[in-house]
Amino acid sequence: MSNPVFERIQQDIQDNDVVLYMKGTPVFPQCGFSAAVVQVLSHMGVKFKGIDILVDPALRQGIKDFSQWPTIPQLYVKGEFVGGCDIVRDMYETGELQTLLKDKGIAYEAA
Repeated sequence: MSNPVFERIQQDIQDNDVVLYMKGTPVFPQCGFSAAVVQVLSHMGVKFKGIDILVDPALRQGIKDFSQWPTIPQLYVKGEFVGGCDIVRDMYETGELQTLLKDKGIAYEAA
C-alpha cells in the first residue's frame, strides 16, 4: 500500500543532505525546540532544508509515523533520522553531531 505522505518524506530526505522537520520556518520558528535546533545548525553553518509541518496536518502526523518518533523537530542527515531537539543539542555539545556531519560528508564551520 503506498502512502503519499511517506513518499513525500522519502523524496525530501533523499533530495536534501540535511532536512529539519519543524514547527514554523528556519527564519520564524514556531516553537522553542525547533528554534533550538535551527540555532545549532545555523551556528555550525550547516545548510539545511526546513520543512514546516504546521502547514500540512497529514505531514504533521506522517513524519511521526515515518520515524516512529513522537515529537517535532526531527533532524535527518543523508536520509538517516538523527533525533529531536534534546538529542541534537546533546550531540552538538559532545561533538557527536560534528563527527556525524563529517562522516556523512556534510560541510560545516568548526566552532
